[in-house]
Amino acid sequence: MSCFDVSPGTCAVLMTKGRIPMNDMAVGLEQTEEHTQARRAAEFGMVEHFRSANQAAGIQPRILYLIGQLGVGGYERQLYYLLQALDRQSYRSAVVVWGSAHCSPYVSRITALGIPVYSFSDPVSPLSKLMALRRLVSFLAPEVIHSYSFYTNFPAWWSTRGTRTMAVGSIRNNFVSEIRESGPVLGRLSARWPALQICNSVAAKTAVASAKGLFKPSRLHVVMNGIDIQHFHAQALPAGDPVLLAVGRLSPQKRWDRLLKAIAMVKQRGLRFSVRHAGGGPLRSALEEEANALGVGDLIQFLGIRQDMPALFANSTFLVHTAEEEGCPNVIMEAMACGRAVVATDAGHSPQLVEDGKTGYIVERGDGQALGARIGALVANRELAMQMGQAGREKAVREFGIQQLLADTLRAYQDAGWKGYHGLQ
Repeated sequence: MSCFDVSPGTCAVLMTKGRIPMNDMAVGLEQTEEHTQARRAAEFGMVEHFRSANQAAGIQPRILYLIGQLGVGGYERQLYYLLQALDRQSYRSAVVVWGSAHCSPYVSRITALGIPVYSFSDPVSPLSKLMALRRLVSFLAPEVIHSYSFYTNFPAWWSTRGTRTMAVGSIRNNFVSEIRESGPVLGRLSARWPALQICNSVAAKTAVASAKGLFKPSRLHVVMNGIDIQHFHAQALPAGDPVLLAVGRLSPQKRWDRLLKAIAMVKQRGLRFSVRHAGGGPLRSALEEEANALGVGDLIQFLGIRQDMPALFANSTFLVHTAEEEGCPNVIMEAMACGRAVVATDAGHSPQLVEDGKTGYIVERGDGQALGARIGALVANRELAMQMGQAGREKAVREFGIQQLLADTLRAYQDAGWKGYHGLQ
């Protein structure tokens, strides 16, 4: 079996595949009706995680969320925000993790809300996962299953065949790249089914509309990401030379090489500044070498993966985001909530988040001269950076809250034919 810490108040993992009698289960649970779902999950080859026996008891979810993994990425955080905002009495929920949930930080956070998390008990084939998920959906009988990652769209849809459960899919990034990264078969199937899908950017909706062929959703809703406004506070700009912040995975689609070339241009103007990058990834060594080759190795500091985002924003002057492909970038929304101006490329939903010339600047992808000029303008003008940051904070408070994410998501379910939406409490 797989194991988590089973001390009181922590995440417990139930026995897998029925191999261990119920009276031998972790946390000393009795064999009562309360454990029917845990027992059935084990029979299906799945594991149910929960905070306590009382929270596990009698959970019959109305909404089941299927997510590829529960790592520390942006879409995992969006799912947590959504679950946190839900009225969990009116809209009971549960989560299924397609990949590994072992020691995921979000398992304990989600189960702390009283929401069960199911994962697969042993390394199994995709076909075995499909069958296990189908059996679980048949047993739990949720009204809605929402795939929260693109490559789980088709499994979510297929698991509802022959049931009354309604399936909803997701497009979390660039539509074309989502298909490519999911593989030629699963990518196309997940693009077509479920018929209704939710994307988080106008760019994705436009890409779906222009896509040719049958492998695309027939209905699409744009639901912008949300952030916890209370977690991100506006603070005064730090004293001293400007500090540029960049946040994101060190991967090809983020195009941090553009940032390096842009700051080399700004350096040639004789302006004083520094750059800090937060995030890990395979391109770190290559980018460090390129920074040295461009003569800006002394200006940029690669911090690695960081979780203290409010502190990073507090110690920065503005954010730079240079991606080629995007969905709805959490980091841009968070920067604006912290009162920081943003210079970003026109990828994904960035043009809808950043009001060009008011809360920052939007630069066309590939226009290196414009990127360097816009960064230089904010480095040279602290007052402008401050004004744009204040305008960004106002927009974030007005438009980026979690309640908007929740309301738009439930309305999308309603549009798909769900009769269970009765408004927000």
